[in-house]
Amino acid sequence: QVQLVESGGGLAQPGGSLRLSCAASGGTFSRYAMGWFRQAPGKEREFVAGINYIGGSTAYPDSVKGRFTISRDNAKNTLYLQMDSLKPEDTALYFCAKGREPWYPRYSDYTRMNNYDYWGQGTQVTVSS
Repeated sequence: QVQLVESGGGLAQPGGSLRLSCAASGGTFSRYAMGWFRQAPGKEREFVAGINYIGGSTAYPDSVKGRFTISRDNAKNTLYLQMDSLKPEDTALYFCAKGREPWYPRYSDYTRMNNYDYWGQGTQVTVSS
């Protein structure tokens, strides 16, 4: 049984940075694509970033492109999300998720929640002055 545990959330000021981590256990982390999603109160869960199984390809929506960076360390079974230039609208519960495949050919494939089979419980990120 795969388990994903997020950490690193907290309170940040606008323009600040946070680094989220997602520790994976119980499966072969290095064989699958991974993703980050977020959900703000009263809103649907949305895609934030995706990465293929070896970290050679990444995907971001325009809302975070240039500010967020997804990476992975397969030796440590850990996924990361570096978040810079944070904005109040980045406030949300952030989830990591394990893909069903090693990689996806299209950007839209990374955005679909059905393409992920295991999810963490989330870590809260609040951006406020």
